[in-house]
Amino acid sequence: MQLTISGQQVEITNPLRDYASEKIGRIEKHFDHVTTTNIVLHVEKNRHLAEATIHAAGAVLHANAEGGDMYAAIDSLADKLDRQMIKHKEKTTDHHRQAGGLKRQKGF
Repeated sequence: MQLTISGQQVEITNPLRDYASEKIGRIEKHFDHVTTTNIVLHVEKNRHLAEATIHAAGAVLHANAEGGDMYAAIDSLADKLDRQMIKHKEKTTDHHRQAGGLKRQKGF
């Protein structure tokens, strides 16, 4: 997964970059086909905003989050993207049974 983190009116420090990549990286455990992720961090007066766009196989997911500090905004963003990714994965997963029902199995 290629991760791009940028900031508007905020300096992206190494601890902030590591924290964001760790939180967003947990999305890969749900869905392996994530290609690129773009994260933009904003500061407007006292509002800390984080937004991300994830390009995955078959979908483009986008989320915005706001928090009291930048770390809280990143946490909220990761939770939103996690829920979206799980929903996308369930839509693409075939939920039909391979062998069919009990009546179609041998011996019944």
